[in-house]
Amino acid sequence: MNVFELTRALVDIDSVTPNEEQVGVYLSEHLSKMAARTDGHVERIKVEPHRYNVFAYWDAPVVTFSTHMDTVPPFFASREDDDFIWGRGACDTKGIIAAMLLALEALVESGERRVAALFVVGEERNSAGAYAAAKDFRGSRFLINGEPTESTLALGSKGALRYEVVAHGRMAHSAYPHLGDSAIEKLLDALERIRRIPLPADPVLGASTLNIGLIQGGRAPNVIPDHAKAEIFIRLVDDGNSTRKAVAQAAGDSVDAREVLCIPAVHLGAVEGFKTSIVSYTTDIPAFEGAWGQPYLFGPGSIHVAHTAEERIPKHELAAAVQTYQDLARKLLEL
Repeated sequence: MNVFELTRALVDIDSVTPNEEQVGVYLSEHLSKMAARTDGHVERIKVEPHRYNVFAYWDAPVVTFSTHMDTVPPFFASREDDDFIWGRGACDTKGIIAAMLLALEALVESGERRVAALFVVGEERNSAGAYAAAKDFRGSRFLINGEPTESTLALGSKGALRYEVVAHGRMAHSAYPHLGDSAIEKLLDALERIRRIPLPADPVLGASTLNIGLIQGGRAPNVIPDHAKAEIFIRLVDDGNSTRKAVAQAAGDSVDAREVLCIPAVHLGAVEGFKTSIVSYTTDIPAFEGAWGQPYLFGPGSIHVAHTAEERIPKHELAAAVQTYQDLARKLLEL
């Protein structure tokens, strides 16, 4: 299969988190065929029931290609035109997986056996696969992580800090509000205080940003609400400690601010001859905790269309990435 056919085959497997099992089966079988021809090894490493990372290696790995198998909802199948491959995961990250697989195959068949592939579950929700892999590292010195960076090496990526903010009240008839205690009003007041928190900035990564992504609550328009919840996502440019303290102070005692996830920002290395950029999204790299070697971040496609109904990957970038991944691996193998 060429890189376009392989991308479409991967896109057409529904792998919305946490349903990665079928794409894991596909990748295991694909890599097992390659390993059978080249005396390699393939493992399924359990993360949770019906969820596992896929690891392929030949000799002791020095460079490991890695990205995530899962996608955000909703699933939609692939299509193709002259310029793009479309579909859920086309750029985030099924096309990247396809390019990595073909680059890996070319490297191994040329005699380079110090390479490996590690495809993980759960990046779109909580990096469960990467956290599991950090406890089961195999001695790799360099990790090439794949995310859509528009075919540049990212010099850094922002972190993530997620909260559930929960408010409790007391129900009452809306004609007699003094008999109740509005959870929604408590929540709105807390969210306004949180919105006014001064957020840090970094000279390389830029400013932190805050998004109130979800608000739920209430029973009916004529009932004083007894429960309300919001979910907040902050893009970090540091370790998050100062922001965590500020959120706790702004939330106060009227609501419960529950931390769901904290992944620090990372600064990454450059390689001579490769264009560089900065990305604002979060990756699995911090969850690996350096266990799989010094990380580099590269991938074809744009994050601006990931997670959208228009997700797609340019064919010219996808085709070029097969060679670029080989070139990047060879550069790192020389270090």
